[in-house]
Amino acid sequence: MAAKSKTLATWAALLGGPLGAHRFYLHGWRDPWGWALWVPTGIGVYGLRRALDLGQDDQLAWALIPVLGLTVSATMLCAILYGLTPDERWNARHNAQAPSPMPASGWANVIGIIAALMVGATVLMSTIAFSGQRFFEYQVEEARKISQ
Repeated sequence: MAAKSKTLATWAALLGGPLGAHRFYLHGWRDPWGWALWVPTGIGVYGLRRALDLGQDDQLAWALIPVLGLTVSATMLCAILYGLTPDERWNARHNAQAPSPMPASGWANVIGIIAALMVGATVLMSTIAFSGQRFFEYQVEEARKISQ
């Protein structure tokens, strides 16, 4: 069994998290949670595609797009948690059978954590703003329909 790098796991979650890259790296291709990430990612991408094709007034699109935002935010949180895990704890969990101690994580890990924090915070705030805006616009439309 090959040793698992904390830095590589952090970057896998950052760059391919919504497709389960970090889960497949750490747990192999049979990891059910890695494959399960494809469902909300696909749903969100479908909503994004609908919004591009039909416009932002498509109610199904604005209901599905936040699913992608929450999935991306959750995988960025995984990247942050992987990166901030102490080396000793990481090695005890993922490298217990490694023949020699793993080297300490360096700046690539820190940069991955910073990038994941920036992407995750931006996506989460954008998702909340988009969802709130669309919800209140829908409420105003319904109120107009009732008053007419």
